[in-house]
Amino acid sequence: MNELAELLNGIEDAYYDFVSAILHYAEKKESRCEALLTFIRSNPGVKSSDVVKFVSDQPDFYEDASYMNVG
Repeated sequence: MNELAELLNGIEDAYYDFVSAILHYAEKKESRCEALLTFIRSNPGVKSSDVVKFVSDQPDFYEDASYMNVG
């Protein structure tokens, strides 16, 4: 997780809430962390929006969703 934090903080347009949210997502499963490490290492010059898109495209992205009853 330390390496992921370093890589995320090294992204040119990284900001606190971005790094925090991605780390929170990654800490839930080791496979998430590994996928993110591979993605960031394989894409030099990646931007925060690229990482957010990568995460939101993952099949397990909605496992952590919180639903609200309306009506």
